[in-house]
Amino acid sequence: MAEILLSLTIIGVVAAITLPSLTGNINERMWNTQRKALYARFSQAIALMPALNGYGTYSKNDEGNITDTAAETFVTEGLSKVLKINNICDNEHLADCGITSKYTDIIGQQATMPKKLSEFNTMFTKEYDNGNYTLQNPQAHIDTKTAAFETANGESIIVLYNPSCTDDPNITTSWHYSQPLMCANFIYDLNGNKGPNTVGKDIGFMSALYPSDSVIVAPQPLVRPGTTEVAFSNASSQCKTMDSESRLPNRDELTSMFYNKALLGYAEVGSGINTCYWSGSLLSSNSIWYVCFTGGRRHPSRTGLSLKTWCIKR
Repeated sequence: MAEILLSLTIIGVVAAITLPSLTGNINERMWNTQRKALYARFSQAIALMPALNGYGTYSKNDEGNITDTAAETFVTEGLSKVLKINNICDNEHLADCGITSKYTDIIGQQATMPKKLSEFNTMFTKEYDNGNYTLQNPQAHIDTKTAAFETANGESIIVLYNPSCTDDPNITTSWHYSQPLMCANFIYDLNGNKGPNTVGKDIGFMSALYPSDSVIVAPQPLVRPGTTEVAFSNASSQCKTMDSESRLPNRDELTSMFYNKALLGYAEVGSGINTCYWSGSLLSSNSIWYVCFTGGRRHPSRTGLSLKTWCIKR
């Protein structure tokens, strides 16, 4: 009897140690499969939309009262025509679509789910000036409220929308800002508010850029960026050093990470060029795109420049 009890005790200890790991691995595989399927459905849906800008209204009258139907109208009049959606919720009823009020960012910090663009990324409190996107005179021109919906497959999705998004200026000799290129940003929760409500697990993001010939990206960043600045020739190998299954993000994926830096728990380290990261997008044989997280600038640059890397999972 003593031997049987000892054996059962050992089995119990082993099970207690291994079961959480096994459960975690199963969840990880399930989330990865669901994430890929969600991205495929969104890619097909966005490709069917003739344009992504211009939905709804965002205006302020002389008394300062704001009319904002942008994100909700984008879903009801646009996205719902090309994607199976079960339930649509306005900004005041996000919980009815399974949206959690709190989440854990990719580095383990608790945060509040945003309800408008400026709460998510302060770089969206700017406006156009004579056709050029500027960082002067902060305005609420594109500070739209969120909306949400549930997919037919059970995912809960927050939508952050910019009705005035513009096409890629395709600048080859200078730089431009990322902000006006974002048409829609989606924060998805694969299992609603059931938990763990953690970025990199059941929560992630996708961004749709450019109103025509749109591109949708869904990068999965590593928890931390590289801390050592390297030339572009060494950037890919730095990714491999941090995680053998990672790679450099392309220009649009890195731009999406800038949009979603709140989900990444991003805190400014240094200033100027010290907050810029290599993309894997080549402009020419000796010129590479990089993105700066301080102001959202996208630059083409010579390969000899030394910058940090923020790699993503394959």
